[in-house]
Amino acid sequence: MDALLFSHGCDAFLIFIDIHTFNGPYMIRILITCLFSFVVLNVSSTEKLTLKEPLTKLSSVSDGPYVFAKKQSVDAIWLCQGQVIQKTLITTELPLLINNCNLTTKVHALRIDENKVLEYQGDYTVAALSDFHGQYDLMLKLLTNNQIIDEDKNWSFGNGHFVITGDIFDRGDKVTEILWFLYDLEQQAKAAGGKIHLTLGNHEVMILNGDLRYLNAKYLTTSEKLNIPFEQLFSQNSILGNWLRSKSVLVKVNNNLFAHGGFHPNLAKENHSLEEINTVFKANLVKSELDKPREGWGKYLHKSNGPIWYRGYFKSGDEGASSQEIDLLLKHFDINHIIVGHTSQKQIETRYQGRVIAIDSSIKKGEYGEILFIESAKNKKDVMWRGSLAGEILSLH
Repeated sequence: MDALLFSHGCDAFLIFIDIHTFNGPYMIRILITCLFSFVVLNVSSTEKLTLKEPLTKLSSVSDGPYVFAKKQSVDAIWLCQGQVIQKTLITTELPLLINNCNLTTKVHALRIDENKVLEYQGDYTVAALSDFHGQYDLMLKLLTNNQIIDEDKNWSFGNGHFVITGDIFDRGDKVTEILWFLYDLEQQAKAAGGKIHLTLGNHEVMILNGDLRYLNAKYLTTSEKLNIPFEQLFSQNSILGNWLRSKSVLVKVNNNLFAHGGFHPNLAKENHSLEEINTVFKANLVKSELDKPREGWGKYLHKSNGPIWYRGYFKSGDEGASSQEIDLLLKHFDINHIIVGHTSQKQIETRYQGRVIAIDSSIKKGEYGEILFIESAKNKKDVMWRGSLAGEILSLH
């Protein structure tokens, strides 16, 4: 399948298929998946559908590794210039260095338990951003220039806490690189007395559930060449899939509450706790792993008013949250600010007189991005600023 071009908005799809490369059941599965995603899925709780990136098949992709845990070994698989390479490695000692085709990673554990700690309080600086969307090189530049990492890509933020409110996946072509980078950096931060908080975004949940509408063409090629459905590269027994499943959908750090999309005012009106929201959301994370379909509140949390999809802080009228409702959320969760990604801005900005902070600075475009910094002290107002791509200190407004 040489190219798939989808056009949405004119009630038509244009599908171009090179029949000479249409090679059997797996390509049929991709075609059916793509058509199903655009025609059947209920998109009321998703991003507005526009013309997507052309899903062009690539012939010489390098990608990986995708690593799957066994009892005392791991299976690692790469694409190296379009060729599949597989290794089985014994895990007598961890971390285990895995390298091929200049694609290197460390496996720190065969399994990571779910992180159920949702609140952190301490004397440290907090940095936060969102929505990398496969922009690995821009991410490195932003983190280096703002001294989160050093020139060798190692942690340099000391005891600081670094929050990423989701959406590593989709759009860009270096998602795998970002995942392994953060997976390793998390261990470096821990050793230095710091912490990385990666919360789940809608695109993580989409990928885990096989919704590939925004997937870069590179990863369709990876999936085809490996003959593995893309979402199965992040299955429960994969290192990265297990790691992603260990993540929460929200985190509270020094009385600031972080999530990808946000918190609908009804969560406060109905007296739901952070623990309850996270527990029910995670219990309904991957539909194919559930005993029965999502229902009730578990289904609600995965729809448009849930913490990975909600956009009410950026809408007006009945669809938006009122100033009084923001105050209700702050009081209910005992927080100073709500800090979210998901809805893109040109830079990090505030809403509701500074009570809500939008940290999706459009990194996904591959041109610019910012980091929010917060210094907190007892009985004092938080001091906040923006770090630019060049590492400049900018005011927050």
